[in-house]
Amino acid sequence: MLSLVLASVGLYGVLSYLMTQRTTELGVRMALGAQRDQVLRLMLLDGLRPAIFGLALGSATSAGVTQLIQSMLYNTKPLDLAVYVAVTLTLLVVATLACMIPAWRASRLDPMQALRME
Repeated sequence: MLSLVLASVGLYGVLSYLMTQRTTELGVRMALGAQRDQVLRLMLLDGLRPAIFGLALGSATSAGVTQLIQSMLYNTKPLDLAVYVAVTLTLLVVATLACMIPAWRASRLDPMQALRME
């Protein structure tokens, strides 16, 4: 459980930082006429793409390592599918929040103020 919390905090920190760095870009897009929902959708898709790739790669690796550990240790049982699904969904929700909160905050700024932040 502690590892899930630490992974969630790390994922949130990295994605939130990356999305916050794009505030100037959002200001330019909004100054050129982009709508708020378009900006939010762009940020969500750009942030979730590496998160989904990482979750897929991590889940596949975890399943392989679980089989390896089961073959090496006597009387160990691999984790069930419900644990994998719960962890994946938790990290996906955290990744979504990490992308949406900075994007929502940046989309509420005046475009000129966002451009002056740099």
